[in-house]
Amino acid sequence: MSWLAGKRLLVTGGAGFLGHFVVQRLEALGCRDIFTPRSAQYDLTRMDHVVRLFQDARPQVVIHLAARVGGIGFNRDKPAELFYDNIMMGVQSMEQARLHGVEKFTAVITVCAYPKYTPVPFREDDLWNGYPEETNAPYGLAKKMLIVQAQAYRQQYGFNAIALLPANLYGPGDNFDPQRSHVIPALIKKCVDAVEDGRNEVPVWGTGAASREFFYVEDAAEAIVLATERYNKSEPVNIGASQETTIKELAEVIARLSGFKGKLAWDPSQPDGQPKRYLDTTRAYREFGFRARMSLEEGLRKTIEWYRANRSLAAAR
Repeated sequence: MSWLAGKRLLVTGGAGFLGHFVVQRLEALGCRDIFTPRSAQYDLTRMDHVVRLFQDARPQVVIHLAARVGGIGFNRDKPAELFYDNIMMGVQSMEQARLHGVEKFTAVITVCAYPKYTPVPFREDDLWNGYPEETNAPYGLAKKMLIVQAQAYRQQYGFNAIALLPANLYGPGDNFDPQRSHVIPALIKKCVDAVEDGRNEVPVWGTGAASREFFYVEDAAEAIVLATERYNKSEPVNIGASQETTIKELAEVIARLSGFKGKLAWDPSQPDGQPKRYLDTTRAYREFGFRARMSLEEGLRKTIEWYRANRSLAAAR
């Protein structure tokens, strides 16, 4: 029985894409007192709402997943909103956790926090060796400040806060909105829709040369819960799948799995984003025994199947 099972838990963003799987994982451990706030009732950018949330939830453990996120285009169009919303949600949530005597605070950051030209694989010690890629720097830096806050609070207050850096997430239930989705759901939607509409060309942003590490959402949920159970140190920890894939390779696999046999029309006038992203996950395995299990191809197949079976739900989200 996990020590988490008897605790009151607050999972911000618990009703979202990643949060849904984190809550499932916690329930599988025997956790029954899990508070998952909705943004309609609790706006985490407002301190009065955050105070009310902690008064209502009375948590002993907090897993902070809430974030405002999007793909390259959304980051390019909304940099100020992404910076403000994400920094306010994180800073205020951790401060109220401290004031309310929370025992453990798990902050989930982002791979976008890394410098643009970080050597691959990205190691946690490289986090401060440069500025993030410009298109997502405001978002990445806002989330990165949670690492600073966690370390400062541990030093001054003895507050047990940890920080995790996940690779690019994907999986069933992802955001397929063309204006806000990341690369995998965007490509899945384009390819599946093209097959059904009989179109023989799919537009794809960039050159395809950039590389990414894609992390299946159920693996990510397992890593977050394991770290919450077992990790209690100040150093941030990468969590990922330990597999690097170019966007060109990714697009070709998605086209094949979705049955699209037409042309992938690359548009080099659109940005590639960060040149490379691939995480060294040695620390995660050493500190709390996490190793990803889902292969990229199998994860993509499951995600495509989910999208085909849940088109109306995906559109509503």
